Amino acid sequence: MAEGVRLAIVGATGVVGQEMLKVLEERQFNVRELICLADPREAGTPIKFRGETFKVQAVSEEAFKQADIALLAVGSEISQELAPLAIKNDCLAIDNSYAFRLQDDVPLVVPEVNPEDISLHKGIISNPNCSTIIMTVAINPIHKAAKLKRVIVSTYQAVSGAGKAGLEELEANVRAIISGTEMQPQVFQYPIAFNLIPHIDIFVENDYTREEMKLVWETRKIMHAPDLKIAPTAVRVPVYRSHSESINVETEIPISLEEVKRIFAATPGVVVQDEPGNNVYPMPLYTSNSDEVYIGRIRKDFSVDNGIALWVVADQIRKGAATNAIQIAEIVVQKTLY
Repeated sequence: MAEGVRLAIVGATGVVGQEMLKVLEERQFNVRELICLADPREAGTPIKFRGETFKVQAVSEEAFKQADIALLAVGSEISQELAPLAIKNDCLAIDNSYAFRLQDDVPLVVPEVNPEDISLHKGIISNPNCSTIIMTVAINPIHKAAKLKRVIVSTYQAVSGAGKAGLEELEANVRAIISGTEMQPQVFQYPIAFNLIPHIDIFVENDYTREEMKLVWETRKIMHAPDLKIAPTAVRVPVYRSHSESINVETEIPISLEEVKRIFAATPGVVVQDEPGNNVYPMPLYTSNSDEVYIGRIRKDFSVDNGIALWVVADQIRKGAATNAIQIAEIVVQKTLY
């Protein structure tokens, strides 16, 4: 195979697609040919990459014929239509949407957790939900050391999780409140400025939201722990970027705080910020635009035996989406799995 990858980015003009281009450049991914794809209405839009200008093309079967790997940064309905088209043309699809995540024959991968599953793909590899990626990077090292029995997680999710429209609505909402005018929310259920909304995605039959249940379904699949008990709550917060998570775990085997901290210090992709006496702990303002998962407030959960409490923060556009997908692609290329 010729050196370098023929890489297509589907949704190259969107928030995640644009981040993928930045991450590819930063990580010096070996791109032989870049194909930027988007909605036909955006055809011709210029895209900058490594000092060159590329023109966005309309998504087509012909485009997939020209690519080895396609990074899909689009919604589920579009992915369901395009991923089979990629497979048909011998193009591996790494999909960022929810479309294929729970299918038995589609690997759902966080490279720090289950990279071995990549080799099981049949033409599609799924990128997990952003909050799931962040949580599994944090809890899997504890699971490997002491086997998790139960997880309680509350997520505090930035408005950029709803895309560019979410960012714009927060800004407009702040201006409206400051100026004393009213504004009808369009993206969120209620005004998001100076507010918290415990409602992301739709409610399902058990009165959890689908966003919350993704943390259950996806974590169990990624960690190969089908019986792991997980109680999730997902909250939208008026933060631009980076999701935060309060996580309490209960383990089968006792494990000391010192051992947990030692494990985290040796875990790739993790940064420990845990000096409460010096006010050192992760915060979204300072973790944005980075690829690591930041862990702090590491302490005993004294409400249960073998309990550990964590505060975890990461940039959901990068590690929670773009970077995770590109890490998958790097392993695919390294092991020639395309």
